[in-house]
Amino acid sequence: MSRLSDIGEDALIARLISKAPCDPAPGGGPGDDCAVIEYPDDRGRLELLKTDALVCNVHYTLESPPKQVGWKAVARVVSDFAAMGGRPERFLVTLALPPETEVAWAEALYDGIGEALRVFDARLAGGETSRVPKGSSAVISIAATGSVSREALVLRSTGKPGDVLMVTGRLGGSIAHKHLHFTPRIKESDWLVSNFKPTAMMDISDGLAKDLPRLAEASACGFELDFEALPRGEGCGVDQALTDGEDYELLFAMAPERVAELQAAWAKRFPDLELTVIGRLVEEGKGITLSGGWDHFAGLPDA
Repeated sequence: MSRLSDIGEDALIARLISKAPCDPAPGGGPGDDCAVIEYPDDRGRLELLKTDALVCNVHYTLESPPKQVGWKAVARVVSDFAAMGGRPERFLVTLALPPETEVAWAEALYDGIGEALRVFDARLAGGETSRVPKGSSAVISIAATGSVSREALVLRSTGKPGDVLMVTGRLGGSIAHKHLHFTPRIKESDWLVSNFKPTAMMDISDGLAKDLPRLAEASACGFELDFEALPRGEGCGVDQALTDGEDYELLFAMAPERVAELQAAWAKRFPDLELTVIGRLVEEGKGITLSGGWDHFAGLPDA
């Protein structure tokens, strides 16, 4: 009998969603950074839905400052709204904690959650608390709603062969510092979709080697990559830029005739944040393949 470690996260998700009815509308079912829902009384805007979770010793450790863990719990979700061209609105937070957790730790966690909600103009709408069995890890689960104007919505599935692939910032080395201190690219996404709307976009959370193939597959494309052009974090090599994950930068496809103008305008608007051409989408079945990146199940050792 196969186990989760035998098939990996993406294959597991594909199997699970085949068991349930899914919204057939573009972006309505699983597969994008957020689910896209029609507002019944507003034809100009769309609702975005997102869930996420942090697990102790997977996404943070007992030594991680709890305020920064709280920030990360919210900021990861904000990054997904940014990847769709949208903005966050209301958050539900579920805490499943060992009973011996110090009250001060939980309060500091919420200091970080509250700070992130204020910075990104979102609100706490509710949540749940529970204990976990002895020896189990703490879990911080987030459910959130957001919205996006119909004109600003960007999906993973609408890229085209010939589109240029671009990334914000630098990749790799997140475990040393960035994964607890990053700022999601919501401001940059707002400007981008208003002025140079990408043909497809997502955020990089599991590493470029994992997420770029997801974007290309969703758009029924292959891809080519300029490995030497990859913008790398300090002290990082190409492999780390491809596979470390938790970069929370934007990866997007852009019509080639708009790239030069975008780069010039970006340099003026965001002079301290790099924007790099890293490759292009090609016809399905052509291009290269990548392996690696974060997978919650594949390649895990026996317990």
